Amino acid sequence: MEASAVSFNPLLPWPFIAAGLAAAFALLVLTALRRGKGVVARGAALALLALALLNPRVVSETREKQPDVAHIVVDQSTSQSVGARRERSEAALAAVTAALSRFEGLEVKVARSRKGGGTSLFATLESAAAGTPAERFAGAVLITDGQVHDAPATLVGPLHVLLSGERGEIDRRIIIEKAPSYGIAGKSVTLVYRIEDRFSGAKEKTARVRIDIDGEEAETSQVAIGQSQRFTFTLNHAGKTVVELTADPREGELSTLNNRAAVAVNGVRDRLKVLLVSGQPHLGERAWRNLLKSDPAVDLIHFTILRTTDKDDFTPLRELSLIVFPIKELFDVKLQDFDLIVFDRYVLRGVLPLQYWSNIKNFLLKGGAILLASGPEFAGPRSLFRTDLGQVMPAKPTGRIMKKGFTPELTEAGRRHPVTAGLRPPWGRWFRQVLVETSGGVALLQGPGDNPLLVLQRVGEGRIAQMMSDHIWLWARGFEGGGPHGELMRRIAHWLMKEPDLEEESLKADVKDGRLIIQRRSLSSVTPEVTLTSPSGETFKLSLEENENGLATAEAAADELGLYRVSDGAKTALAAAGALNPREYADLRATEEILAPIAKASGGGVSWIAEGLPDFRRVRPGRGTAGRGWIGFRENRSYVVTGMTQTPLFPGLLVLSLVLIALALAWRREGK
Repeated sequence: MEASAVSFNPLLPWPFIAAGLAAAFALLVLTALRRGKGVVARGAALALLALALLNPRVVSETREKQPDVAHIVVDQSTSQSVGARRERSEAALAAVTAALSRFEGLEVKVARSRKGGGTSLFATLESAAAGTPAERFAGAVLITDGQVHDAPATLVGPLHVLLSGERGEIDRRIIIEKAPSYGIAGKSVTLVYRIEDRFSGAKEKTARVRIDIDGEEAETSQVAIGQSQRFTFTLNHAGKTVVELTADPREGELSTLNNRAAVAVNGVRDRLKVLLVSGQPHLGERAWRNLLKSDPAVDLIHFTILRTTDKDDFTPLRELSLIVFPIKELFDVKLQDFDLIVFDRYVLRGVLPLQYWSNIKNFLLKGGAILLASGPEFAGPRSLFRTDLGQVMPAKPTGRIMKKGFTPELTEAGRRHPVTAGLRPPWGRWFRQVLVETSGGVALLQGPGDNPLLVLQRVGEGRIAQMMSDHIWLWARGFEGGGPHGELMRRIAHWLMKEPDLEEESLKADVKDGRLIIQRRSLSSVTPEVTLTSPSGETFKLSLEENENGLATAEAAADELGLYRVSDGAKTALAAAGALNPREYADLRATEEILAPIAKASGGGVSWIAEGLPDFRRVRPGRGTAGRGWIGFRENRSYVVTGMTQTPLFPGLLVLSLVLIALALAWRREGK
């Protein structure tokens, strides 16, 4: 395509030319006023000289026409999966692309928004149009449900919107008004929520809400719609507790995606109160004390009974004690304040009356924890087994004691139990073990002849552990290389205090780097499939791969934002990808309220796909780009110059000749 125009390329700066021409014109006017001769010829010479100084040229350009660009952005957010929106959007995309491709000189570019983090269509449009010059921008089309979270105040247009939903949609949702981010384990916390029905003419006044805590039902109640509700619950353990609220759907509801809401509360343990009672001084006493004192979160109370059985001379205990043993305060008044009681080589000698052992047993049944580190006294007539506490012990002494060197070994259950899993020999030897018979519990360590060495058991709501040897201190001293005394003792204490990471039967899920990591631990070698439920409600079956430590794992892509649910039929685990309550679920109804003002300000229009697509037109700049039943795209007629030639209108010799001729005529006229 060729185009020509006249341009000026002055030989001197414009101020000099203007000043010279003004002075010459003034003299010419003065000559004319005095009726001088040759004015016309002099004027012609002056005009020719001015044209020569302005240096006019004919510029011819070779132009290449550039196509305009129309951008189409398709909403890929989760709310687009509601109803037939996704299908409508794809059908509209195909129709718009086909219609615009028929226009000559119009290029169509399609971009899709990313999933998660809110619906950011304008960020997608800005990124897609970054390489498009403004003079080639013909317009943009957003195919969406209208729930956009990054809408700007103004936008260069035209911007057209095609809505994938339908008018008058009905939606019910749960709103979390107030929720704590953390709380003290064992204490109660309160969250505030509200059910909201979003449609006109609501008839239902109440709705049923189910509340699950860590996947297990905690409460189901009928609550008033539109009114704030309070739910108070106790944090039963440290770590994350997920509370999930689910409202029953109503008739004609658009989707139940936002009928659920979740809250994660991080449980923080208060300082743990531990009572350590050493029945007699011995070499291993300091090992337990050092372990408990090394934990800054533990408040330790330690009593050692110094009187031994061979020094029983009927002297009153009150006269022998350095500090009077506060029996009633510890084992009656303040007993329930303790989290863990450790009896280290305790022997019955009348220090603690028998009726208090009933209190200790009840403490255990109601959720307390007891650790028995036994020595030879456990096999004798003054054994703790002869108290009420013996009724709930998993191991019964046979009366025999083995006194020879042996290396503790993991049992089959010990290889899988989180308290001992991963602990591997070589270990140093021990030299004494109380032989017992087990009536329950799980043996994790054993000595020669498969005799149980460490037994754990749940009793009522509490837990008890029995160690059948007092020689763990040999590992602490590094005898024959020692052993994992610190780690083993720490795990036993934390299991007794119900640390979630040490549960022998557990199912966990976590999201890392866009992957859902599933971990199932069990003492059973049978590994069932797990069912994965995505935030959008889709379910999948996953097979777990087991390792030698009793831990079975699986991975899956976590493409959606929200709460994932994993179940093995007995236990349920929850994991959140991104926000627990994504912004896309806040309001699922299609709307034009957000985008209509922006589209109108840019010269664009808004249409509902379900009511039919508008016509598509090309319009020239300066004209309207939307009307009743149609939307337009600017025809910018942009181009790039690929070649250019310049031809002077007044060559130097021609100008000089004409000026001389004009001056000669003026001289001749003046000479007459």
